[in-house]
Amino acid sequence: MRLMRHPRAAAIGLLVSLALSGCVPNNVQPSPTDVAAEQRAAALANQGQFDEAAQAYLTLAGQSSGSADHYRLLAAEAWRQEGQIQRAAPTLALIKRDRLTGNEPLRLDLLRAELALSQHDTATALQLTAQVNVTVPPEYQLRLLELRARAMTDSGDYWGAARTRVQMDDQLSGIDHSQNRKQILDLLGKVGVEPLKQRAAAMKPSDRMLTWVNEALAQLGVAVARPQPTLQQPVGTLLPGADANVREGYKVPQQIALLLPGDGNFAAASESVREGFFAAYIDAGHNHAPRPSVRVYNSHGTADGAVKSYQQAVTDGAQLVVGPLTRGEVAAVFSQKSLPVPLLALNHPDDKQLPGNDTSEFGLLPETEGAQAADHIVERGLKHAYVLVSGDDFAQRAASAFKAEFAARGGELVNMTTLTTFTSALAGISFNNAPSDAAIFISMRPNQARLLVPQLAVANVHLPVFATSHIYDGSDNAASNRDLEGVEFSDAPWLFNAQPGLPNHDDIATQLPAAQGSAARLFAFGMDAWNLVPYLDWLRAHVGSYLPGASGQLTADPFGRVRRVLIWAKFQDGLARPLSGSLQMDDVPASAPPSGDAMTPPADDTPPAGAASSSAPPDANPPAGH
Repeated sequence: MRLMRHPRAAAIGLLVSLALSGCVPNNVQPSPTDVAAEQRAAALANQGQFDEAAQAYLTLAGQSSGSADHYRLLAAEAWRQEGQIQRAAPTLALIKRDRLTGNEPLRLDLLRAELALSQHDTATALQLTAQVNVTVPPEYQLRLLELRARAMTDSGDYWGAARTRVQMDDQLSGIDHSQNRKQILDLLGKVGVEPLKQRAAAMKPSDRMLTWVNEALAQLGVAVARPQPTLQQPVGTLLPGADANVREGYKVPQQIALLLPGDGNFAAASESVREGFFAAYIDAGHNHAPRPSVRVYNSHGTADGAVKSYQQAVTDGAQLVVGPLTRGEVAAVFSQKSLPVPLLALNHPDDKQLPGNDTSEFGLLPETEGAQAADHIVERGLKHAYVLVSGDDFAQRAASAFKAEFAARGGELVNMTTLTTFTSALAGISFNNAPSDAAIFISMRPNQARLLVPQLAVANVHLPVFATSHIYDGSDNAASNRDLEGVEFSDAPWLFNAQPGLPNHDDIATQLPAAQGSAARLFAFGMDAWNLVPYLDWLRAHVGSYLPGASGQLTADPFGRVRRVLIWAKFQDGLARPLSGSLQMDDVPASAPPSGDAMTPPADDTPPAGAASSSAPPDANPPAGH
């Protein structure tokens, strides 16, 4: 990435402002002729004719001995904007630093550093960009950091270069922001896995680099601990005296686009998400908050379809896009050169791209469940674990996250097995001399777990069993679920009506097939897709704030990824019940005004109403893993 060349319009404006800012030495009064000539040179720069402007400034330098270095500097800056820094070398060599005033010495150093980099003179570039006790005006800080990062990279100091680019992260936007984030991860990748692990182990949790190191390790294939987010306070306080029952930070655009597959393999999953989205949208209608119009676009579940529907939504005037749904679709939308409209992606990209500064990600990650299972087990005082999982992708991802988090919390893994058969699941696994503080973690589907758990009892293994949400099919079938007696599992609070302020799950499930059984998780996910909309900016700006949601307590990490904190439930007498009853937290924030306001999902872009709903196939990963 080359950030030194500003976007052309901004560069022209900056160069002209420098030329006309009166930086001529105070003891030199330019003649009217010189003033007119400088204005003509500035006009050439304003027109983007940088080479002609440079020549005009050099002519002025030759005619005005007292201001010669001032004009030479402007000439060199014009050539830089033309992308011809090498042409400026002879001119830069003539400039006497002690004859410059104001911010001109700093501007000279930046030019010389950039020239040194172009000549592979890393030592000079480092010396010029790492000066201490130098005050750098805000308008030059980003350029200085970029040059310093490039110099460090060329010198082989990949860690220093990465840290410098992390300093730049908050100041960038658009494609520059995306490219800078990619370069940070590339640089950390060059540091190497073991050195990164050592650095991470020595860092304090508050160190900003720790998040980046963990992200780099994850992209290098290392299972990284994912501690449960700290939930400090719900999204903003209620606004006193407001006509609407909304909280501080509530902000909605006038028009939203919802991108979902309306056909193909993902239509059923999409239907649950879409109906959940509009159920929450309509349920909040008793409030008086402003509500946007919403239009649904069919993304067809394909990369090309997702990109085209995003672009069409932008053309149609959408101010926020929610979706698309599948990992491949999200990756395709992220890969565009620019995203002119903010995005709440309903998944995480399959190519591990990081979201930009106007982009958020929200998905049902199995890694979340694995990590939180490890935390839950440790908090129960259990320090040893047996891990028994199926070969499904979600189970393997949950197991890897469990292993990393359990180790980070001081736990010891006794055994980790991927089961290939469930009729004789315990063959070859020994529980002899199991520690008294041991537990069993499983991740598999209900029919598999119903075969496994009774075998533990027959083998006289009475260790507590903990599972991911995949063990529960979303229905209270006591006869079938008695085989799962005593198993604890994490899940979305809405399935158990455990989060106050949300529509009743049982009432909706009796009316909508899209909210029944395991599809209820996707329905809850859709509800939260709407509930997040007014508070996305607030969550990103207020670390520790959270939204009490249907799929969990929702908070945003530094990368704009929405993370979930789940509840725990337990099978008792064949029925799944939350361990702590109702979550005594603030109600879900107000989300919409009376239902009489405009809502416009066009029929031709909308999945067929009432279509049978179910979770998508395991390899589809609609909201990442379910």
